[in-house]
Amino acid sequence: MKKALILAAAAALMLPAAANAERTGEEVYKTKCFVCHASGIANAPKLGDAAAWAPRAAKGADALLATAKSGIGAMPPKGTCMDCTDVELTATIDHMLNNSK
Repeated sequence: MKKALILAAAAALMLPAAANAERTGEEVYKTKCFVCHASGIANAPKLGDAAAWAPRAAKGADALLATAKSGIGAMPPKGTCMDCTDVELTATIDHMLNNSK
């Protein structure tokens, strides 16, 4: 048992730093969020649609993060990124807002 734990700990330490790095907002958007936010499925605000994003941006970062975490309308909690951290979700929201002005 001890040997297995030691091997598991050693393997974890050998992981490249990138394996533990947080994803950028653009990475999360391109791998998780684009499915709905590129086409507007289920009334998702489209990336680049300033009119759709303006009232959301006015609510502030904390409110947008809370909505992303809890879900809204047809969007489930965390959208399709169940393993996203708050930092990753915030970066993704910032990415969508910055590209929708």
